[in-house]
Amino acid sequence: MFSRRTDHEREPNTISADLARARASGRRLYDLTVANPTEVGLGLEGSALFAPLRDEEAARYAPTALGRLETREAVAARVGTDASRVVLTASTSEAYAQIFAVLCDPGDRVLVPRPSYPLLEWLAKFSGVEIAAYELVYDGEWYVDLDSVDRAIDERTRAIVVVSPNNPTGSLLDEATRDALLDRGLPLVVDEVFAGFPLDRETLPELPRARRGLEFRLSGLSKQVALPQMKLAFATVDGEAGLVDEAIARLAILSDTFLSTSTPIELAAPSWLAHGPGVRAQITARCRANLASLDAALAAGPATRLRADGGWYATIRVPDVIDEDAYCAALLEDGVVAQPGWFYDFTNPAYLVVSLLPREDDFREAVSRVARTLARVSGQALR
Repeated sequence: MFSRRTDHEREPNTISADLARARASGRRLYDLTVANPTEVGLGLEGSALFAPLRDEEAARYAPTALGRLETREAVAARVGTDASRVVLTASTSEAYAQIFAVLCDPGDRVLVPRPSYPLLEWLAKFSGVEIAAYELVYDGEWYVDLDSVDRAIDERTRAIVVVSPNNPTGSLLDEATRDALLDRGLPLVVDEVFAGFPLDRETLPELPRARRGLEFRLSGLSKQVALPQMKLAFATVDGEAGLVDEAIARLAILSDTFLSTSTPIELAAPSWLAHGPGVRAQITARCRANLASLDAALAAGPATRLRADGGWYATIRVPDVIDEDAYCAALLEDGVVAQPGWFYDFTNPAYLVVSLLPREDDFREAVSRVARTLARVSGQALR
């Protein structure tokens, strides 16, 4: 009666079950998985946030397929393109779904990076699309293994997805690698939701717009203005003019079919986008301060932190003496919640992933516990 693409395991894994019990106990937990910018005391609340929603124009419904022109113009000015190449959606997840629909028939395949955020697998599955992985390799910094891209491409491959900065590695897509991927003759889908948050770099270079092939770029209010609850994202399309025009025309049909964006949010978005630089600066300062605390906590211990050019996350390489779930269980006993590397498809254990968004005093306490736990657990395992 039901589709195979919505048939998936719903039993909680060991980590989720342990975490549910720990939270039910009521004891204090330091959560290093938090990714919601509205819950970490960033001072982004207040009446000024909601004032743009009171625009009287919101009382009139006049939908357009690609989204309100004035909003697309504000997005275009922010990202450096033309408004005619901007498509508004309710989320980047919806943008992925629309792009997959434009590029793929059921059973076609898209390439996704490994390691990266597991949501990509679900978005493809729900679109009736298969995924294959290409590798991100670390040797002091991250790079795309182009040989693994070539090995993953077959006759069913329709697109290559890149996340830049990647979640959780913080790695960037540079122009040379982007051009090498375009040389494979496939459209690129570049997820830039974490652009504008430099970590181990002073600034993040902007990737020039593609002038050949076909390139989609995704971003939105969720990260760029720290307003995930306002549900507005945008896709831009660049490359060869004929391909861009055809992609926009097909996206317009999809958008006009669902009309998922909200008029009040579209009206308010230009005002929020104008506040984006200040919001991103505040979040970047928080993440960098927490990154420094993490480095200090790990300095004398058995674990190392991998380089991250940008984003909100840090990856910790831990001694490969017990599995990642055991590390997470030990941390939970000490009141800290962290994610295992396997959650992001790390193939060479062992890793832990932590968010850099928590309040700074909470984060310092958490990573001091992390350092103590890692030293204790790895030391016991080696004896």
